[in-house]
Amino acid sequence: MPSIKENKLTHIYLTAGLLFSVLSIGIIGYMMLGFSLSEAVYQTIITIATVGFEEVHQLDNRGMWFTSILVIFSIGIFFYAVTTFTRFIVEGVFLNTYKDNKVKRRIDRLSGHVVICGFGRNGKQAAFELIEHQFEVVIIEQDSETIQSLRETPGMLYVEGDATDENILIHSGIDKARAMITTLPQDADNLFVVLSAKELNPELKIISRASADNSDLKLKRAGATNVIMSDKIGGQRMAKLVAQPDVVEFMELILLQSEDKVLLDEISCDRLSPAFADKSIRELDIRNTSGANIIGLKREDNSYMINPVPDTKLKSSDKLFALGNRSQINALIATISSENPDE
Repeated sequence: MPSIKENKLTHIYLTAGLLFSVLSIGIIGYMMLGFSLSEAVYQTIITIATVGFEEVHQLDNRGMWFTSILVIFSIGIFFYAVTTFTRFIVEGVFLNTYKDNKVKRRIDRLSGHVVICGFGRNGKQAAFELIEHQFEVVIIEQDSETIQSLRETPGMLYVEGDATDENILIHSGIDKARAMITTLPQDADNLFVVLSAKELNPELKIISRASADNSDLKLKRAGATNVIMSDKIGGQRMAKLVAQPDVVEFMELILLQSEDKVLLDEISCDRLSPAFADKSIRELDIRNTSGANIIGLKREDNSYMINPVPDTKLKSSDKLFALGNRSQINALIATISSENPDE
């Protein structure tokens, strides 16, 4: 279904086509009556615009009939075109088209970005969180008011349209994206988006929202990496606030705190220095050298170790979960990447 902007652009193209046709007919007609090209252009314009200037040459009987017919057919088209182009500029369609094309060129150059389908409450929160973590984000949204708001927000990348449309997904650069989050209100729409996205990019990590109890299994079978049931999570959180309020508040303090105070981050060991091969957390002395704490570890087989013991040996395929502020996390990365174990 064409968007409002596409309908307006089609309207503009049609109006421009009619105006060009009338001008062409007038110029050709006057040239056939003996006018030069420049004279024919001038005579056509003053005739269509009805400005009241005198004719370039005295018109004979054929010229008067042609001019009369040209005026009858062109005057309505001319003033309609002026009105259309004025409205086109006043309503901001020209400016919006310029902004959309500029955003499209930026999206075409992206790689490794995150596509978010739907900019409702969940999508908006996900987008701002990812932007805060320095991810490039492309938002797919079909609501015209939301798109206008995104246009007016500096730096936001967006595609106007229905995320269930495969062409819209292609415009978002889904084939070069690292992940997609779909937060559409209907589970069936999310399922369709997951199927389409997985076909376009089989390696894509997909996070989907779900509402119905049995939708999570269907979405995972369709290719979703993770399925978030916001209602279920919300209910569990409310119950935890009754049963274990301090635990919940402590975790929120860690997860929602600004990065300059405290940060729970994941660090890949793929840059682990050969000097640290088969060395344990105790031997690396990470706590003393960086100030960060390793609170978890993920192995190559996707198994997790919570609060690994100091004798745990690190491998380049591991992923660390560390707690600390940004400077401490950076110091930890520098420590495991160092070529000199004594540094």
